[in-house]
Amino acid sequence: MKINIWSDIRCPFCYIGKKKFEKALDAFAEKDKVEVIWRSFQLDPNLETKPGISAVDHIAAIKGISKKDAGEMHDHVTRVAKEAGLDFNFEKAVVANSFNAHRLIQLAKTKGLGNEAEEQLFKAHFTEGKNIDDEETLINTAIAVGLNKEEVKDMLASGAFAKEVEEDERQAHAIGVRGVPFFVFNDKYAVSGAQSPDTFLQALQQSWQAFETENKPLPKA
Repeated sequence: MKINIWSDIRCPFCYIGKKKFEKALDAFAEKDKVEVIWRSFQLDPNLETKPGISAVDHIAAIKGISKKDAGEMHDHVTRVAKEAGLDFNFEKAVVANSFNAHRLIQLAKTKGLGNEAEEQLFKAHFTEGKNIDDEETLINTAIAVGLNKEEVKDMLASGAFAKEVEEDERQAHAIGVRGVPFFVFNDKYAVSGAQSPDTFLQALQQSWQAFETENKPLPKA
């Protein structure tokens, strides 16, 4: 059974949702028969990478709020992340466009390493304060998950996997996705947002029942 997940590396609730979903998947009896497919989605495709601007200043500017309110927003998200077992360090986060990071994930998917690349890029952005639009960061992340350095360098120097990123986003818009994370189970059941593990487990069980029914062998004549 396939589960498609649209997410953006810059989205904190995508990382939180990933952890909650994985907790549910670990508790799912048929987890070994589930294929998780990560799909690209950019919340702000036109974002300019600006390493010199703090995440708080950036949020304050784009939302038209005070730095104090922006800081409180980050504090709230940090607490929610902590509950999911994640350490967020917004004070170190780099304002960066995620397009090249998504291209790297698309490359990793061709090697069966999509989940590993997704995880490491989330960690790099939210925990380690690395620039996910920086070539060195992307290459080091790729090497850490088992990708070939030269292949990654060639990809970054070209337009490779741009079409795959754009196609994922086109599919998302076609089915009405307006925010991420967005989970589609068995091409039938959708869950939006970083829901609780119990909600994800219920979706897994419900979609599995439908999947089994659809793939049940026909009775012999």
